[in-house]
Amino acid sequence: MSPLSGRRVVRMNGAGNEILVLDLRASGLAVSPAEARAIARAPRLKFDQLMVLEDPRSAGTSAFMRIFNADGSQSAACGNGTRCVAFTLLREGEEETVALETQAGRLACRRLAPLRFSVEMGRPRLRDAEIPLSRPAPDTRAIELFWAPPGGGPALRRPAVVNMGNPHAIFFVEDFAPYDLAVAGPALEHDPIFPERANISLARIVSPERIELRVWERGVGLTLACGSAACAALVAAARRGLTGRRATVVLPGGELEIEWRADDLVVMAGPVELEFETVLEPSVFADLYA
Repeated sequence: MSPLSGRRVVRMNGAGNEILVLDLRASGLAVSPAEARAIARAPRLKFDQLMVLEDPRSAGTSAFMRIFNADGSQSAACGNGTRCVAFTLLREGEEETVALETQAGRLACRRLAPLRFSVEMGRPRLRDAEIPLSRPAPDTRAIELFWAPPGGGPALRRPAVVNMGNPHAIFFVEDFAPYDLAVAGPALEHDPIFPERANISLARIVSPERIELRVWERGVGLTLACGSAACAALVAAARRGLTGRRATVVLPGGELEIEWRADDLVVMAGPVELEFETVLEPSVFADLYA
């Protein structure tokens, strides 16, 4: 039986992003990729990201967050999930801020309203080696990458690339309708130019203050929302002069307010929703120990 059996999990969503929060602080326990996949397969527990809280590693932080995608792979950033974690840590206290740590660095979170939080997502990494890319790209505002659907149709070309704790490729389009992201997403996620795979987004500029976004998330698939993709899209749009450094990013699951501040930090604000709390039943892990 998995030692995770009986542990409490909180099911939430951030702008539609399906999130589970599992607090393992002071337990000495860890989650394996196989256990993460098993949880994602369980009825009612399907997630985009599993936010696992471990003991803090740095002074002044409340937890180290290990972030699992539904396929068991790990991500260094999840803005929507981080807001959900901030809610679980701040909901019963009077403090308004909490600091968390991930593989991508320290994240400062602030409660703006009972169900609305902001997260400082860090500085965007923009050099080709930082994305990373497998071949040189002198201008990451538009790299040489072309994809056409096998059955014919309009091609996607020259995306912007940004690392917001994980790699993102953003294709700017005038209309979503001609493109099937369920087909393009997995092909581009695994393109050889992305040695660590990539999140693939289609972005439509509505106005200098508003971006519509559709996201294929690596290790997850089509998702209702992706906070780091929203941040990457704003950075990419601002670098191309399509928007200012602050905009509303509209995803199928909701809206996020993104600002690329003068100090180079990207800040995201958006809603969270508590769905339910439960425990991990032993049956979740039955196939692992059959």
